[in-house]
Amino acid sequence: MVNELLRKIESKKALIGIVGLGYVGLPLVREFTRGGMKVLGFDVDGHKVQSLAQGKSYIEHIPSQTVREMTGSGLFTATTDFRRLKEPDCIIICVPTPLTKQREPDMTYIEATGNAIGLTLRKGQLVVLESTTYPGTTREVMLPLLQKRGLEVGKDFFLAFSPEREDPGRKDYSTKTIPKVVGGYDKDSLKVAVATYETAIDIVVPVSTCEAAEAAKILENTYRCVNIALVNELKVLFDRMGIDVWEVIRAASTKPFGFTPFYPGPGLGGHCIPIDPFYLSWKARQYGLTTRFIELAGEVNVAMPRYVVTKLMEAFNDQGKALKGSKVLVLGLAYKKDVDDMRESPTLELIELLKHMGSKVDYNDPHIPVVPRTREHAQFAGMKSVPLTPANLKKYDAVLISTDHSRYDYDEIVQHAKLVIDSRNACKNVKAGRGKIVKA
Repeated sequence: MVNELLRKIESKKALIGIVGLGYVGLPLVREFTRGGMKVLGFDVDGHKVQSLAQGKSYIEHIPSQTVREMTGSGLFTATTDFRRLKEPDCIIICVPTPLTKQREPDMTYIEATGNAIGLTLRKGQLVVLESTTYPGTTREVMLPLLQKRGLEVGKDFFLAFSPEREDPGRKDYSTKTIPKVVGGYDKDSLKVAVATYETAIDIVVPVSTCEAAEAAKILENTYRCVNIALVNELKVLFDRMGIDVWEVIRAASTKPFGFTPFYPGPGLGGHCIPIDPFYLSWKARQYGLTTRFIELAGEVNVAMPRYVVTKLMEAFNDQGKALKGSKVLVLGLAYKKDVDDMRESPTLELIELLKHMGSKVDYNDPHIPVVPRTREHAQFAGMKSVPLTPANLKKYDAVLISTDHSRYDYDEIVQHAKLVIDSRNACKNVKAGRGKIVKA
């Protein structure tokens, strides 16, 4: 059976099924179709499926022209009908893995997808989980759902884990060129999973088990989370000491060995770094261990939006103003520069804090004209980006830079704003009006 599936993959006659057509799934569709593979995409959101059928993209860094190329080639179709999961030879799962309010793994999406696949699973299929999660999820959560109807892994079907490594907005790496780590449940599962990804990805990195692949992804994100927390903590300390943390990082970065620069900000955002380390913390407790670095990093990073608001309050105090009743314009809703991705964006927390303290808050983001509904901040759904004009800038008591988009003219922003709270060092090259700028 394994040889039959390998022949289908290598001859490009295998059908690839991708469940979840968001920031991870849709770039994968692009690479598989460019590699000559047929792809059937699945999503519960009918609006996404309809947009794709019309040749329209809903992700900024994937142009509509790319969608039209995928659908026009006859290699890609999308559906909301999960009964069709029996059709693909290789199924790749790219669904969200959020946290509960208690910072515990929310496995709802993985379990729902596993149940749906389990209902239609047939002999000879490969199932790969890409959703970032704790070590053991593929074996402990996904496998029982797939074996409910009596099929046996390694004999009747194959199972693997391969962590996604998407970084929206990057120009130097893409889904195709970022090495792909793959761990199989057994040797045959690894063999067919590696063969599948080799049709679309330049470099595939096999590891011994699903757990090793799961742990690799958690390590990557925990490494970043802890180091970002370190520079955020030093930002607060150095500010108290009258030292510019950004200057310190620039100076330290001149060392050609032994130092990797990380940068502070208003908090953590994105679908990985604010969430994934806590998956490992939760799993560690099952083994009677406490991941103190992760917990401490979480405390530091979660406190950053409040620190930024405190810096704004102090700046207002110096001017004899109160935060309550003030008008604040927040620049940048996306979690990082030059993307339209606002998952877990700290800007939402900033807006919520400012509103709670009595400020009147608007936002501008050239990449996000309207706030979509989110799980944690549904109350902001429908908020619209205000135009960034000199007249508008003058209306606000303060402009708070939360995301340093390249499209912003920071000289003009500082020129017309009464006060600028800069949480990203975005105004580092601004010459005139530096007295208005407060680093936060």
